[in-house]
Amino acid sequence: MMKNVVALVTGGASGLGRATVERLVREGAKVTLCDLPTSQGEAVAQGLGAASCRFSPVDVTQEADVQRALAETQEHFGPLNAAISCAGIGVAFKTYSKTKKNVHALDSFVKVQMVNTVGTFNVIRLSAACMAENEMDDDDQRGVLINTASVAAFDGQMGQAAYSASKGAIVGMTLPVARDLADLGIRCVTIAPGLFDTPLLASLPQKVRDYLARTVPNPSRLGRPDEYAQLAQHIISNKMLNGEVIRLDGAIRMQP
Repeated sequence: MMKNVVALVTGGASGLGRATVERLVREGAKVTLCDLPTSQGEAVAQGLGAASCRFSPVDVTQEADVQRALAETQEHFGPLNAAISCAGIGVAFKTYSKTKKNVHALDSFVKVQMVNTVGTFNVIRLSAACMAENEMDDDDQRGVLINTASVAAFDGQMGQAAYSASKGAIVGMTLPVARDLADLGIRCVTIAPGLFDTPLLASLPQKVRDYLARTVPNPSRLGRPDEYAQLAQHIISNKMLNGEVIRLDGAIRMQP
């Protein structure tokens, strides 16, 4: 049960983030759902009930947005003790295409780093500052930070230079952040999902979705968002999980 958990989830209006919000609320947690103002965040939060879930419009790259969401969380639900970062974007461009004479646009590369890497770190640093004010529990713990990388951090495919770089940075910051915050009793763990049945993949033709599912060794299917949420819940509960990156991918190793 998560009845003593007060969480903030970014990217919470769809996909992995939404599944995490729904699971945590179902298990008794109080959750602030953060996503862009144009998202379905308000409708999702209303469906879960104001007593357990509130929507806060947030651009994770903006300090003021995240600060406001954290303040609202503590005002309505109490001290924050879990922050799960699921917000992210991706682009697909080769570094250079000789046939098309196209060079990877620098602004698109920077945008992916800003949202995925800088946005994640923005949530980490500001959430940690809130958690540092919490009373320690019986195990000298104050909270946990859960980030979302990707198997692309390790097995990036063609066209994924920007996305892989951003997710690789999240992997790389996991251990130093855990070490930075160890004396405060704040843990940091990253999940690296493989191919999951999210809105991004839902937009693909069924033939493509079926092919992608077959590339996963076992179970040979796309991951279900609630399987990500289940792992996030376990990380919150299991206090020995710290400074680690966990692949959640059915043993897939992406091919070029």
